[in-house]
Amino acid sequence: MARINPHYKELRGSYLFSEIARRRAAFQKEHPEADIISLGIGDVTRPLPEAAAAAMRAAVDELTREETFRGYGPEQGYDFLREAIARHDYRDRGIDVRPEEVFVSDGSKCDVGNIQEIFSQDAVVAVQDPVYPVYVDSNVMAGRAGAYDRETNRYRNIVYLTCSRENGFKPSLPGRKVDLIYLCYPNNPTGVTLTRDELKRWVDYAKENGSIILYDSAYEAFIREDGVPHSIYEIEGAREVAIEFRSFSKTAGFTGVRCAYTVVPRDLKAKDDEGGDVVVADLWNRRHTTKFNGVSYVTQRGAAALYTPEGKAQIAALVDYYMANAQLIREGLRAAGIEACGGVNAPYIWLKTPDGYDSWAFFDKLLREAHIVGTPGVGFGQAGEGYFRLSAFGSRENTERAVERIAKLKW
Repeated sequence: MARINPHYKELRGSYLFSEIARRRAAFQKEHPEADIISLGIGDVTRPLPEAAAAAMRAAVDELTREETFRGYGPEQGYDFLREAIARHDYRDRGIDVRPEEVFVSDGSKCDVGNIQEIFSQDAVVAVQDPVYPVYVDSNVMAGRAGAYDRETNRYRNIVYLTCSRENGFKPSLPGRKVDLIYLCYPNNPTGVTLTRDELKRWVDYAKENGSIILYDSAYEAFIREDGVPHSIYEIEGAREVAIEFRSFSKTAGFTGVRCAYTVVPRDLKAKDDEGGDVVVADLWNRRHTTKFNGVSYVTQRGAAALYTPEGKAQIAALVDYYMANAQLIREGLRAAGIEACGGVNAPYIWLKTPDGYDSWAFFDKLLREAHIVGTPGVGFGQAGEGYFRLSAFGSRENTERAVERIAKLKW
């Protein structure tokens, strides 16, 4: 009789966004007339940039002709896209990243979930709390998390870096030595960012302790303020201790098209069982080529077109649109007397639920009385209890209507 991986039974309840979808569907079934506005999951609503769409149409035409047809491509990504990424996202900013260090994939969620496979089973993992659930759940599935403690609502073997109002939602360094550190900036869900000096403290810690930082910068394009690092590789020494993840999903509307990339510098090394150095990029390359057939040629042509002057202008317009939504939500919440942060360098607003409401109670009130769907903060971790995330990825009309509805709620 085949046996399951026992660690899957250690996962706590439904995946956050599946539970949100379930509750929404149940309410819609009870109230089919309800006009529900979604400010929950970070799915985009604006059409694809025309530069990308035109490039993909041309790529499809290539595949219809015998002389330009292509089959399997390189699993790591076509050179034309890897070179564009290394040049425009890094070298033009004075950051040392080479094309061969870029690995194209079908999504950052996949990469941040899969990266843990190349590290040892006993690696000690540190995560921010609140945190994107995939960081925790993928390590639970791998058996690193240990037993779930019902008193603390946390896994015993994971080191949680609490991000609270008291510390500005910025975590302190671990109080013990850890091996893998998940950082996300601009942060999902809180929307906060780190300064260069604050990020340098993490790089210095990683160098001193032999740790590796798994740096999720999927929302880098939404940074507006000066002095906020766009990449961890802006920090001296980061090439020796960090892996960076980025995505075209939110900046270019690729949530349905699927394209992202991960940067693994050749300078980054880890230890094998004998204490010898291993180039981490070689391990990721082996994992990538073994378990992944690569992103389609059509999709990669679309992604490469985003780096043309036309593509860059269209991306900027998309980001401006969503950040204007973020400002509407943030200012609307504050006008309603609700404490909120984020929405300045990130497309998420993190709000304090009114007195008397925990995260899921606030979710239910918004859904039932305002017909708005958001994301309960506790779904991102125990430190998220009493908070709530709203997304700026809706349409302008729906964003304005949602703010009007919130203003009419009674607490």
